[in-house]
Amino acid sequence: MKKKPIRIIGISMVSMILLFLLAGCGSKNYLDGPEEMMTVYRQSCLSCHGAELQGRVGPQSNLQKVGERRSESQIQQKIKQGGVIMPSFSDKLTEEEIEGLAAWLAEKK
Repeated sequence: MKKKPIRIIGISMVSMILLFLLAGCGSKNYLDGPEEMMTVYRQSCLSCHGAELQGRVGPQSNLQKVGERRSESQIQQKIKQGGVIMPSFSDKLTEEEIEGLAAWLAEKK
């Protein structure tokens, strides 16, 4: 009779451990680009766009699927010119950095 409750507890514990371990498998690493581009992103973009590209200053700041909304050249223009809330980065980033960020972000679909 005592074996049944112990078995149920054991199965429950194993199930909980597996669920805990599998919960981390589904998380997506949004900062998955070349390290030098990720450094530029962290220094120039992270404060408004977030560590998971989720956006922090309105719906347009969410970049998780920006490649579905904008082409690479449109993203470059937005980085260079800025927008209503977003400042221009043409004087803060090199052309190479802007192109690299735009190419990486355009892949986010």
